[in-house]
Amino acid sequence: MNHFLKRACLLLLLLTQLSACVREEYLPNTPEGNFEALWKIINEQYCFLEYKEIDWDGIYLKYVDKITPDMDELDLFYTLGEMLNELKDGHVNLISDNNFFNYDGWLVGYPRNFNEYVQENYLGDNYLEKDPAKYKIIHPQGIGYLYIPNFSTTLDYNDLKRIFNYFVNCQGVIIDVRENGGGSLVNASRLASCFTPQKVLTGYVRHKTGRGRSDFSSPRAIYLEPAEGIYWDKAAVVLTSRHVYSAANSFVNEMKNLPNVTVIGDITGGGSGLPFSSELPNGWRVRYSASPHFDINMEHIEFGIPPHIEVDLDKDDEKKGIDTLIEKAMILLSQEESE
Repeated sequence: MNHFLKRACLLLLLLTQLSACVREEYLPNTPEGNFEALWKIINEQYCFLEYKEIDWDGIYLKYVDKITPDMDELDLFYTLGEMLNELKDGHVNLISDNNFFNYDGWLVGYPRNFNEYVQENYLGDNYLEKDPAKYKIIHPQGIGYLYIPNFSTTLDYNDLKRIFNYFVNCQGVIIDVRENGGGSLVNASRLASCFTPQKVLTGYVRHKTGRGRSDFSSPRAIYLEPAEGIYWDKAAVVLTSRHVYSAANSFVNEMKNLPNVTVIGDITGGGSGLPFSSELPNGWRVRYSASPHFDINMEHIEFGIPPHIEVDLDKDDEKKGIDTLIEKAMILLSQEESE
């Protein structure tokens, strides 16, 4: 056999192997195929299987017999949703044209610790607003109050300059992120950057590098850079609740690393895995946590960040129109000024 023929045979063998590999990866648009595709995506890409000690192989065996060739689309969706529910992750979603699955069990057993009607007693009718923020000076001695219900809407540095210039004569400021379910990490860090004059280490992130459950990159440091032209150098209090999630969870982690900041309230909801998306053979989208974030001690923040001072909204206070957490923050900031 001449040299050219040998090379042609080797190439043909290689192409045959590659094509077999592609066929093995292909999964049909059937109930069984969509089940296998979803299980495989989570098995290879989800980042918390080992940390949460989830027996994903056992879960396969638990659900595989529930999948039948003749099951309808709705039954398939609910069954796949039940399987994803085992991950106990608010960043995990299954999305079809007609249905949406998400997990909210991380809220169960925790008080809401926020009442918008009570909050109105502090904001009144003459507060200032720059979507999504509401802000006002709420104490005679000069304490600023800034409410940020989400990080989906952008506050740029000009907006933040305007807000902090308004607070310039205040002795302290309260940043209220209760009910903030997240949004953009960039928006969250932009606000946090107003509270430091220098670059600060706030945590680490790792990324998936392979299909194995433990295939991750080395930790990459995350730094908070100071904002240009904005630095709040006085005391600040961050109000949290269990409803603080995802990018808001990261915001609390950043703020907790700054010296003039005290976090008051409840442990946050977590949601530290950066979400990615994939598609099943039938076109349904699956969203899942793919890149875990850690604090400065390389501890996971997936299950939430505890406050410096734990405070719940007192029911008797609530009936009187008093927000226990705002009152605690004002007392703390008043004390720091007197010291």
